[in-house]
Amino acid sequence: METVLYVALLLVGFFGLIKGADLFVDGSSSLAKIFKVPGVIIGLTIVAMGTSAPELAVSTSAALSGSNEIALSNVIGSNIFNLLMVLGICSIICKVPVDKVILKRDFPVMLVVTLGIILGTSLNAIVSGSFLQGPISAEAGMVNRWLGLALLVGFVIYLVVLIADAKKHPVEEEEEIKAMPAWKCFLCILGGLVLIVGGGKATVEAAKYIAKAIGMSETIIGLTVVAAGTSLPELVTSIVAAKKGEVGMAVGNAVGSCIFNATLILGVSSAIHPFPVNAASVYDLLILIAISVVTYIFAVAGKAIKRWEGIAMVLMYAADVAFAVLREVR
Repeated sequence: METVLYVALLLVGFFGLIKGADLFVDGSSSLAKIFKVPGVIIGLTIVAMGTSAPELAVSTSAALSGSNEIALSNVIGSNIFNLLMVLGICSIICKVPVDKVILKRDFPVMLVVTLGIILGTSLNAIVSGSFLQGPISAEAGMVNRWLGLALLVGFVIYLVVLIADAKKHPVEEEEEIKAMPAWKCFLCILGGLVLIVGGGKATVEAAKYIAKAIGMSETIIGLTVVAAGTSLPELVTSIVAAKKGEVGMAVGNAVGSCIFNATLILGVSSAIHPFPVNAASVYDLLILIAISVVTYIFAVAGKAIKRWEGIAMVLMYAADVAFAVLREVR
């Protein structure tokens, strides 16, 4: 009975995260309109960070409560989900074109950041192969405060580059959306933040209990259930775009979220509370690099991700989850 209550708490946490992010984006975007901020800048900053707010809330709450495995595995799992499931499902619906700017700028940035995290946390364990010899729960590295600060600096630089590029190549504004009153904007922002923070705490506590109840580690729960739940905004946004024929934004949404997750979210979490990296997370970081390279190859070939490639990506995600579960019970 208690397990059922915690599953319900997990679902309530997911609802709070997603609804909170939605309210935050609506309020912030409308407030930005009042101050005459261009729509493209709103999209690159407020909307992008809003869809990553669930991951930020969960990872920060996990780091503060000492649930280090959830803090890191949520970021890794969300990035794997974004690349394989978000892009995979969208490309199954219809072929997904990839903008050349994303291929030249965003994909390489994502790969460099992920490699930087591996080098900064667990290079010794990888070179020596020690993470292959011990239990998957054994410590194999460390996400320290300096790495967290470096990731935050990288996030700021990336954001500045995005905004500068948007100003150099302005796009024609869509029809003007009427801004809501300022008081309502602040109410939405405040309500959104409350739901995001509360949802993040509820999700972490529920995930910790469920992991213990079913005999799985926090790493596997964070990598699968929590990561998928916090990535729902990106999945829904991209699927809706694909159904409307606006699939070009799906790749930018997924890759941009991966960069935000790895820099902003992991940076904030480790700057607040440094935490160790276990052997299971080293496996997952290496898998994330391999997935990123495969996705990049799919995107480069024909400048689009085709339906059969999307099917392959979804199957790869299923295989990754199966591998993660099997290594827990070995």
